[in-house]
Amino acid sequence: QAQLVESGGGLVQAGDSLRLSCAASGRFFSTRAMAWFRQAPGKEREFVAAISWNGASTISQYAEAVKGRFTISGDNPGNTVYLQMNSLKPEDTAVYYCAASGQVRLITRVDLSDYWGQGTQVTVSS
Repeated sequence: QAQLVESGGGLVQAGDSLRLSCAASGRFFSTRAMAWFRQAPGKEREFVAAISWNGASTISQYAEAVKGRFTISGDNPGNTVYLQMNSLKPEDTAVYYCAASGQVRLITRVDLSDYWGQGTQVTVSS
């Protein structure tokens, strides 16, 4: 069973930056993919960014809403993943969740993740 622990959330103003971290631990097969999702009040959990490692190569993917502003990075193989968030907007306000899988895949849907963290709150004021 894997445990994912997120950190780095907080309250910031529009235009500011935040860096989220997610650390994976526990007895599980090697994490080959990690991702970030977010959920705003009254909305479904949505994909933000994903990263996957296959040998020496790394691939990543972003939701359109965050392209050019957010950057996902992490160890290879994945035990820690980061989300650098720049030029934050009020619409980025949500609980951000870390996701992980032991398979080489881009976790772009909720059903593709094997593990979930508890979430960290990000609030962006205007």
